[in-house]
Amino acid sequence: MKKIVLTAALLVSSSLMAADSSQFSMSAADRAMYQEMLENNPADIFVDEGSELFDELVTEEGMANYLGVDVKALPKYIAGFPRYVKKLDMVAGLDQVMQAIMCEKGKKPFKLKSKEMFSMLAYAKSLANDEKINIDVNADEHIKAAYKLGGQMYNTPRGGRGLACLSCHSEATVGLALRTQILPNLGKVNAAGTWPAYRMTKSSLRTLQRRFQGCMKNALMAVIPIGSKEMVALEVYVTDMAKGKPIAIPGLKR
Repeated sequence: MKKIVLTAALLVSSSLMAADSSQFSMSAADRAMYQEMLENNPADIFVDEGSELFDELVTEEGMANYLGVDVKALPKYIAGFPRYVKKLDMVAGLDQVMQAIMCEKGKKPFKLKSKEMFSMLAYAKSLANDEKINIDVNADEHIKAAYKLGGQMYNTPRGGRGLACLSCHSEATVGLALRTQILPNLGKVNAAGTWPAYRMTKSSLRTLQRRFQGCMKNALMAVIPIGSKEMVALEVYVTDMAKGKPIAIPGLKR
């Protein structure tokens, strides 16, 4: 498997190499900007916008009632998403729950890929800040199936370059540099607990599934829709990697 992964990863770019030098980290100017943004994350503006929309269209009480939990238990419950939602009869993300709540209230739901939903998702997930990710991939047959599918999505090469998520995030490639960026272990960097995040290179708020789409596009894969069974399953798989790590929304990414 390692030989296959390395071969696939090397096909991505001739710039994939050991990252033992600072030449593969941020420039001094970018690093200074990053440090400044850590103190004044531009994503806070989007979270504030999401708060207003959430309070108008969803509310904490409305979400707790929909999910069948006490409002005081909502933060901890949110830290377990994606999860099987009985009313939807599927494993769903928090954004899909908010869509359903809006529909129940007779409101036209925002599209999952809309800026409004990104902002609402950032705020809703921030309600669980400091809670540890507690996803349980063995909780029921539905989440077990989603985890299995997510593993297949993560590990199976596909697309024009024959790559998988594993190609850039395996033990064999983590720590190498691709296009001057260090390839991380998604669990150790707590990807699941730090998205939605502000992406400096895109000057906008992005979600974890939207980030997945960007990787798929760059790898010449067919881009899977946000909220699809496959995309939610992939998030389940990656979220399990960060189990036990704290939620810290909004994140800040290069």
